[in-house]
Amino acid sequence: MRKRTQSREYALQILYQVDITGEKCEDLLKNFWANLADETGEEVKEFAEQLACGTAGALVEIDQRISDCAVNWKLERMAVIDRNVLRLGCYELLFRSDIPPKVAINEAVELAKKFSCPEAGKFVNGILDKIKSEKK
Repeated sequence: MRKRTQSREYALQILYQVDITGEKCEDLLKNFWANLADETGEEVKEFAEQLACGTAGALVEIDQRISDCAVNWKLERMAVIDRNVLRLGCYELLFRSDIPPKVAINEAVELAKKFSCPEAGKFVNGILDKIKSEKK
């Protein structure tokens, strides 16, 4: 698995914990890495932390963008995993100029397919594509 893809998976897991527990991203990191079974390189950890904490730090704006584009869907009624995949993808689209929009969307779609259901990929793709279009 590519390092950035692995980082995104970890970032999603961190965001999931933040969403469920209500704790701050920074407070979860030490325990998250300590409880991880595999050996993770510093580059992977650093990128995962940038994504997770960056997303958590911009949550108000990110959630508003998702809500504006998710017609007939309330954010709090979305599956927790789908909501956090969308948040992560939206963060990459809006705040990470080093990540091409196509890559951000494709990675989010793959995360949704892997961790949610097959239909979640289409849902995530549609919302993130709309966010990307409105960004221009």
